[in-house]
Amino acid sequence: MDRNTFTGLFLIMIVLAGSFYFFKPTEAELKMESERITADSLKRTGNNAATTKMPAAAQATAPVTPDSNALKGPFGANLTGTEQTTVLENDKLKLTLTNKGGKILSVEVKNEKTYEGKPLILFSGNENKFGLKLNVNGKIVNTNDLYFTSTTNGTGVTMRANYSGDKYLEYFYDLKQGTNNVTFNINLNGFNQLIQGNAITLNWEAILLEQEKSVANEQLYSAPYYKYVNENPDHLNFSKDVKEELTEGKIEWVAFKQHFFSGIIIPKDGFTKGEVEVKVTTAPGQVKWYAANLELPFNQLAAQSYGMSFYFGNNKFSELQKQGHDIEKIVEMGYWPLKYINRFIVLPVFNFLEGFGWGYGLIILVLTVLLKLVLSPLTYKSYISMAKMRILKPEMDEIKAKVGEDNPTLLQQEYLKLYKQVGVNPLGGCLPMLLQLPIVMAFFFFFPNLFELRGQSFLWMNDLSTYDEFVKFGFTLPFIGDHLSLMCVLMTISTLIFTYFNNQVSGATGQMKYIGYIMPIVFLGVLNSYPAGLNYYYFLANMLTFGQQFLIRTMVNDEKIHAILKENKAKPEEKKKKSKFQTRLDDYMRQQQQAKIQGKNTK
Repeated sequence: MDRNTFTGLFLIMIVLAGSFYFFKPTEAELKMESERITADSLKRTGNNAATTKMPAAAQATAPVTPDSNALKGPFGANLTGTEQTTVLENDKLKLTLTNKGGKILSVEVKNEKTYEGKPLILFSGNENKFGLKLNVNGKIVNTNDLYFTSTTNGTGVTMRANYSGDKYLEYFYDLKQGTNNVTFNINLNGFNQLIQGNAITLNWEAILLEQEKSVANEQLYSAPYYKYVNENPDHLNFSKDVKEELTEGKIEWVAFKQHFFSGIIIPKDGFTKGEVEVKVTTAPGQVKWYAANLELPFNQLAAQSYGMSFYFGNNKFSELQKQGHDIEKIVEMGYWPLKYINRFIVLPVFNFLEGFGWGYGLIILVLTVLLKLVLSPLTYKSYISMAKMRILKPEMDEIKAKVGEDNPTLLQQEYLKLYKQVGVNPLGGCLPMLLQLPIVMAFFFFFPNLFELRGQSFLWMNDLSTYDEFVKFGFTLPFIGDHLSLMCVLMTISTLIFTYFNNQVSGATGQMKYIGYIMPIVFLGVLNSYPAGLNYYYFLANMLTFGQQFLIRTMVNDEKIHAILKENKAKPEEKKKKSKFQTRLDDYMRQQQQAKIQGKNTK
């Protein structure tokens, strides 16, 4: 073939390709033609497909037959159609499936309501996506764009998209009674040698809808979670937009976790790798946008199947625990060691008390009383140590007047001598309080993440899982917000009262005295938007601790304590039983003496 012949053929090919491209019917024309054919068909049959009712739990209509002359090639018959829905429901869930994409269009969790009393919808609408991305002969096919044929059979629904001949893609959904789990299977028939590569991608995107009183608080506790096989679950950042590659091993499950509800996908054989992404949304009624692209292995089999399941439901610890796979760990119980305190101590006791059928206000009260009884030995030791320091204060003041404040090192040494003589540990009042601190902090994570408190009222508090709006400002104040929580105010007042009496016991003066009053004011701003149940617990803890100290004060005689201190001071050094603190104190004193001697020798 000479050069001129080749050039001529090449130009003819360009003209033909251009003609095909510029004169082919548009998508709008194809859709219009399809709708015209459908309308003509309906006129002949006298039926309205949009309102046809299906028996039992499903509603579906016959798929639209597209113009076969206009739509040819792979999945050609599934490129256009009319969107129709099928409903699957049981006593727990109501799923609306759509033939467009063959996906779950919306999920309603039955027997649950939003804070405003509306049906609780996890996600809804076509902006939510679920489907496969297939590399078919070099062309990426997104099944979200296909119209499937829907078939209902008992509790299950099959969605099928024909590629050509006996080659088809099929989704199967099944929802049995009494469960929050949806069986989901993917079947690829006849795609061997058509799909390029050794993997296909499952794409899942969802916009989480607002369920609770405060969208800001809901965003604070919402994030995508994932778990590698033989690893603990992990999550993306709670407050930032972020995308993360999952390439460290086989992925056991991925959860679109909201504050109190979740959608979780659990593959039978795991995902080989993937990526998850989260974005904070600002649109009204929306919490966050999640996306996951997860790879499934494709072994070039003539019939390739993937089994998996969904969980759509609440984040109650015991309910998630039934699912297995360590899914219950998406309920945040705090950092180490707080999560172990909550999971193995606080939660079992709470569940035990819940078994009596009491209201949750009473359960929190009894839980706090039991906790204070367990910690009462530490409270007693703390009180006695602070009382000893208070009794020693006159002697410490004398030492201070004698030594002066110009030499703080010498003053501290004289104080340590006094502590050694009377057998007092100056940190004795702090250590028992520090031992109680992990438990106090554990509740800071426990109550905000406790599903059981959601929607539960007590006294004036309509919902213990969120803040009580005793005063609604109508505007936002710095540090406080747009409301004032009465339970938070009561908690702050009780902390101030507790601080006052604690200072009386310890004899605190100077800066330490006033720091104790500043911290409750700081916590007023911090905890004002936290759950009323948490502030209620802190209020009870303060009042019970105050009651414990008042009781101990009536039982303890300061004169007897003073007499014991004098007796210890009068004992010969060799007869004194040394504590660990006193041993360390002796070592410190010797080091100070050696440092003095060395300092003099160098001079």
